[in-house]
Amino acid sequence: MDSVRPLNRSFLINSLIIAAVALLLSRPLSRITLSLSTSKPVSSILSHYQISAYFSRPTTMTTNRPPVYFFSHGGPNVQYDTGHPAYPILQKIGREITQLKPSAVVVFSGHWEAEPHVIEVNTAEHTDLIYDFYGFPPQYYQAQYPNRGSPELASKVLRLLTDAGIRANGVTRGLDHGVWSGFSVAFDPEDNPLNVPLVQVSLYRNQDVDLHYKLGQAVASLRDENIIIIGAGMSVHNLRDFGITRGDPRPLPYTVSFDEALKDAVESPPSDRRARMRELAKRPDAKQAHPHFDHLMPVYVAAGAAGDAAGKRTWTLHEGSMAWAQYRFGDVPAS
Repeated sequence: MDSVRPLNRSFLINSLIIAAVALLLSRPLSRITLSLSTSKPVSSILSHYQISAYFSRPTTMTTNRPPVYFFSHGGPNVQYDTGHPAYPILQKIGREITQLKPSAVVVFSGHWEAEPHVIEVNTAEHTDLIYDFYGFPPQYYQAQYPNRGSPELASKVLRLLTDAGIRANGVTRGLDHGVWSGFSVAFDPEDNPLNVPLVQVSLYRNQDVDLHYKLGQAVASLRDENIIIIGAGMSVHNLRDFGITRGDPRPLPYTVSFDEALKDAVESPPSDRRARMRELAKRPDAKQAHPHFDHLMPVYVAAGAAGDAAGKRTWTLHEGSMAWAQYRFGDVPAS
């Protein structure tokens, strides 16, 4: 009996190791074809099985990534102006997004610029709204939009930015109306609540469109976790001329020309899109359409996050010195 104990002990050890490996990798024991009749070295068993397991691992199906969106969000009156043509459009887009059952939303708004070469991420779970507008009726400053952040997701965003060589800081900040005004329509708390964490990320305080495209690229992998990325701005946004044309919906020439040029650039083949969008910002009408690029930059972030997903303008409206283009990058996955 003593002469067979070493063999039995070796047999038992090898059996336990193989069973543990099979359990960890969710493989039935019958799939492990190593013979237990011989006393092979443990290292030989593991190296053989690890190589086989490595080449049989499933790959990530990037075709199931959710789309990336750009909202033209409107002003702080958008949630009250139910007769405006953009109102039902934002509602429709919001329903499309909630039907995708995202795990979270990360949003870049034209109303938050950090520093010229630093990005900030809101790490708070609970924050107040920011009423970053002037001259509106008193009830506008009492608006509420229930939302919750995610410190865990914010930390993930910070890591992605750092890994991409982007200087980034976590901060505690409220939610600005570039987010909550449009979201109040798209994700009405009563009719179509978002019900997932919402993390806002800043833009740079500069007008470098290529840096903002790279910013989107840095967070693109969030889509692998069914996180929706949204840029919120306006496709044309000239407040100076808005004061002149207020009440007159007839579009100014640059409103039409730039909005259509933006469409051509965004809808160009993804391999050409970055270069086309870079050239777009150099057009003579770009500074008319956007005296400051803050409301334009979110579409560059969205395009960068979209990767090789095609961009499509789903709707637009030319109204005075404003344009309301809505974009989706990528197809809506089949349910």
